[in-house]
Amino acid sequence: MSQPMSQSQNVSSAASNAATDSSTGLKRASNDMGWEYGILVDPTNLDKIQCKLCGKIMSSGISRLKKHIAQIKGSVSSCPSASKEDIAKCKAAVEEGSKKKKDKLQAAKEIREEVTIIEEDGDDEEVDIVGTRKRPHTLGPMDKYVSDINPGKKTMGQQTISATILKARIEKVDSFLARWVYEAGIPFHAIDNNSFAQFCEAVGQFGVGYQPPSQYKLREPLLKAEVERTKKCLKKQEEEWASTGCSIMTDAWSDRKRRSIMNLCVNCKEGTTFLSSKETSDESHTGEYIFNYVDKCIEEVGPKNVVQVVTDNASNNMAAAELLKIKRPNIFWSSCATHTINLMLEGIGKLPKFKGVIEKAKAFTIFIYAHHTTLAFMRKATKKRDIVRPGVTRFATSFLTLQSLAEKKEALKGMVTSNEWGKSKWGPSSTKGKTPYATVLSISFWNGVSLCLKVFAPLVKVLRLVDGDRPSMGFVYGELQKAKQEIIEACQSKEAQYKPILEIIDAKAQGRLDSPLHLTAYLLNPFYFYKDQTIQNDSSIMEAVIECVERFYPEDVDAQGDVINKELLMYKNKVGMFGKIVAAKGCEANNDNYDPVGWWSNYGNSTPKLQRMAMRILALTSSSSGCERNWSTFEGIHTKKRNRLDATRMSNLVYVQFNAKLINKKARRKEKDVLLASEATYAQGWIVEGGDDDEVEPGSGLTYELLATTMGVDEVFMPRRSGRNVGVREPRELHEEDFVSEDDSEEEENEEIDFESDGDQVLEGYGGEEIEEGDEL
Repeated sequence: MSQPMSQSQNVSSAASNAATDSSTGLKRASNDMGWEYGILVDPTNLDKIQCKLCGKIMSSGISRLKKHIAQIKGSVSSCPSASKEDIAKCKAAVEEGSKKKKDKLQAAKEIREEVTIIEEDGDDEEVDIVGTRKRPHTLGPMDKYVSDINPGKKTMGQQTISATILKARIEKVDSFLARWVYEAGIPFHAIDNNSFAQFCEAVGQFGVGYQPPSQYKLREPLLKAEVERTKKCLKKQEEEWASTGCSIMTDAWSDRKRRSIMNLCVNCKEGTTFLSSKETSDESHTGEYIFNYVDKCIEEVGPKNVVQVVTDNASNNMAAAELLKIKRPNIFWSSCATHTINLMLEGIGKLPKFKGVIEKAKAFTIFIYAHHTTLAFMRKATKKRDIVRPGVTRFATSFLTLQSLAEKKEALKGMVTSNEWGKSKWGPSSTKGKTPYATVLSISFWNGVSLCLKVFAPLVKVLRLVDGDRPSMGFVYGELQKAKQEIIEACQSKEAQYKPILEIIDAKAQGRLDSPLHLTAYLLNPFYFYKDQTIQNDSSIMEAVIECVERFYPEDVDAQGDVINKELLMYKNKVGMFGKIVAAKGCEANNDNYDPVGWWSNYGNSTPKLQRMAMRILALTSSSSGCERNWSTFEGIHTKKRNRLDATRMSNLVYVQFNAKLINKKARRKEKDVLLASEATYAQGWIVEGGDDDEVEPGSGLTYELLATTMGVDEVFMPRRSGRNVGVREPRELHEEDFVSEDDSEEEENEEIDFESDGDQVLEGYGGEEIEEGDEL
């Protein structure tokens, strides 16, 4: 992040060296542009920053440095060495930060203004309260009978309270809240929940003497009332189902009591909605059973609204697909793209060329995490950042951990060549220390890691695409073709090298990611068709389009003819609105602003039947991962302390919690790598020998996958020692904060500071070496 100072800068050599040393030793986990102009001076004071341009040292953080560069007078002197470009850049950043603060305050104000417990047309009501002072009081705004605790609002007749007394009162209230949070084990991030802010506002409006509800009221009438409120708030999603169609997603899960639970989610352009769950412990999950469960859901959502059903590739799901095709031939059944691409990646990872590298990397991480001393050395060398990064699947863990190793390559080399490492009992002179030492210093190993990342990265990009919330049906097939081409280039266009990889990709995609729905979406996505009109010459694609038209307009030959013989030709030949320059410009870049559904809404009005079909297809998801992510909500609710929840109550709690993310539009949305997981279920193979899910844990004789279900994902990361098997080694615990990507600006005064930010999207620049002729994949 920081750059060395040039000789022309007016800084003493001593100060320069000190600042440079500290900047390389410590880094703040921030993307704030201010760090282009500043470096840390004192490792013990992370707010003490030195300007790179003029050498001035100042306190109070990066915000003050930007004002210094921008020459904003008032709190800091102006930088004499800043150029006009530097001034403009920092001034824009300061103004943007101020705007964010104002917007945040305005959003908080709006959240509180939504709360009212007083009827507008009613008079103040007198009620009895329960408390130490049993006297009647008036319900109304709190400022009627106590002083306003907001010093920023001064009103006529308001009692004046000194700043000291005000601060003491706030700290007293905060201490009561903090005590409840600590004793009840409430996660710290719960304090940022909008509904909590509204609760505080409601209590303030109620006034003195508020009594919390009983446990019965929380788990029965209040929960049912919140479920009904949530249903009303989801009306917009239901309207979107009718407008652009939706996908039904289903999956099964076993809770801590080994109860089998199936859930149903509905995905549309607006996001994924949890619909319901059902305990199925007494039923066999046959194709017929799954079909009946899904068919009932289709009736509830509306058969005209449902375009497809998305599940994984299990045989019972495929049997259910055949039954659905008989009863509802116009509804498609699609395989989960996330599951399919993971199968591709795992298959490629088993090729000899890559398997050896992955196994060496695993052996190294297992060695590091197996011993307190080596773990301490590693965390010191990497500034307290872990190597292992748990992913949502076993392969995602492999990719993310290889990526993490590549990022920490120099730090790990420095670690094993240090005097401390050499003098330790795990140094290169020890029997167990020789192999890890040789691995880290091996050029061929690091070349292998780079090659793995370069070959895997194109498919991982597709995996991130299909595993996100954005409608992806229109992009799966096209991006998969692009990924194959990038893999060919990574293999230097040597057929002997890329052919085994492409064979695995094609075998896994066949019948899963090349269905009529995927191919039709590929043609109808103008991002691809306007760049390569030869797509229409592919007979398999045109056959897929005709099949989709027949299924969208069954038993209506006239409508089928209009779409195929008239409207589709207008699109292919760019007739009318399709030929406008602005239409071509509107689909030339696949960025966050590009929406193929919106494109068809703008330019497809002359082809109404094709427009309807295109919008409903391009608004679809290609993955059931939204349904699978719902299990994390179940796991968060059905903990060891709450394992007596019955299935109905648990379903209601999940319904409220999961769907609140859709309802709360004002919630801050942080960009997070969809491959990262907060639990370490799939990371065991990188932490402890034999820790993969399909292997047996020696102490219990059970598979790690079963232990993950019965013990909980966090506990299975540290397999319990058995008195009968003292040889089972406990792997070291990873730090939870290492798996959370914080992208917030440092404008927040109370923001926590870390030393290094692991990039989650480091996909470029790996594998610069060439594959040797004759190397076997």
